[in-house]
Amino acid sequence: VQLQASGGGLVQPGGSLRLSCAASGSISSFYDMTWSRQVPGKERELVARISSSGSTNYADSVKGRFTISRDNVKNTLYLQMNSLKPEDTAVYYCVGFRATGPHWGQGTLVTVSS
Repeated sequence: VQLQASGGGLVQPGGSLRLSCAASGSISSFYDMTWSRQVPGKERELVARISSSGSTNYADSVKGRFTISRDNVKNTLYLQMNSLKPEDTAVYYCVGFRATGPHWGQGTLVTVSS
């Protein structure tokens, strides 16, 4: 299964974006799906996680502002990002986890700047 992330772009501080991660096959086989982000020169940061049952976890830095969701019918993972801050600027990656290992999507760049 291949994952294709989209929805990144340039947004002003305080604005919103919704990232999507479309899968070429069923995502119901992924027991966990996550969004991570990375700024060049810094370690990758796990932003949000959603299990197959729909339970979610968030990094403290995005809690209350970001919402992760998955649509097992459309085979798509989402990340709704509100109240964006300049420090949210990064390349965002979606990942699906199976017992055989992780499936990484390509990144989508989010830039928060006035």
